[in-house]
Amino acid sequence: MDPLGLWSLVRFTHVCGAVLWVGGQLALSAVILPLARRQFPADVAARFATAVGRRFGLLTGALFLPAQLGTGVALAWHRGVTWASLGEPGYGRDLAAKLALFTAVMLAAAAHGWAHARGRAELARALAVASLAGSLGVVLLAAALPGT
Repeated sequence: MDPLGLWSLVRFTHVCGAVLWVGGQLALSAVILPLARRQFPADVAARFATAVGRRFGLLTGALFLPAQLGTGVALAWHRGVTWASLGEPGYGRDLAAKLALFTAVMLAAAAHGWAHARGRAELARALAVASLAGSLGVVLLAAALPGT
């Protein structure tokens, strides 16, 4: 047992990172960007959305992704996960599904940034929705994993 010890802190950091990532996506998609589109002229709203997206992407690459990968690897190591165990029923397969979906979400998010930068608004929006839905799926899969 590790009451409020190192592994509790590692798990807390991992969960906080997920909360910030998914919460940020939800806040941007459901509150901030729709309000900006209603309150500002179209050109101002577009510049604002671009600036917000770039900042969120920068924070994702600089903070979120390294923290999630580092804490995730540490938690898997602490749990005794091996490459072979990812194919085993139960925890291994659940974790493998979470990792696969997380990878797909990160690819969709990166493709969203690319599509937005190329002016492909419909594709960018579809990729943003896919990334958000996938992120919620990652959280659902994470909730199914027993604590480490």
